[in-house]
Amino acid sequence: MPLIALTGGIASGKSTIARRLASHGVVVVDADQTVRDLQRPGEPVFDEIVREFGDGVVAADGALDRAALGSIVFGDAERLAALNAIVHPAVRAETERRFREAGDRVVVYDVPLLAEARGAREWDLIVVAHAPAEMRAERMMTERGMSLEDATARIAHQASDEERLEMADVVIDTSGTIEHTLEQADALWERIHG
Repeated sequence: MPLIALTGGIASGKSTIARRLASHGVVVVDADQTVRDLQRPGEPVFDEIVREFGDGVVAADGALDRAALGSIVFGDAERLAALNAIVHPAVRAETERRFREAGDRVVVYDVPLLAEARGAREWDLIVVAHAPAEMRAERMMTERGMSLEDATARIAHQASDEERLEMADVVIDTSGTIEHTLEQADALWERIHG
């Protein structure tokens, strides 16, 4: 199966590209959704997180309180490492299972932190969704209701544009119209499929 990594900074347009490729029949495995699935109540990862960080990370509805967990690990390298030691191995195993489940179909792995993972696996193609950081911050403010300070902080905690672009086999420029982004995604599909 061809295995393609789709990455980009926050608010870069990865989801738009992934949806378009899915419309062509590509199997999209979403890294963020995989994490959310593994952190649902009753899942072993959820139980391990609660054991490690306490009941304060459980919301009133019994789900993981991501904000509470974030406040514990944000800025504390040791606590973040403890969380990553729980989550990352489970995500890798589940992701590989989802890849195998796709059989011979083309798989696109929608993974925001590929540059940060530093080559954990070989890819047939690495696609980077790219828009300038200022534009992405503006998107986060208008589409997600974030403050400029929060948007800028999120961008600063990810790999730089230069790091992502350096690893790219294909760059999809998402700074223009949605139609232009979709045209580039279609061209990528033709390249993969052809």
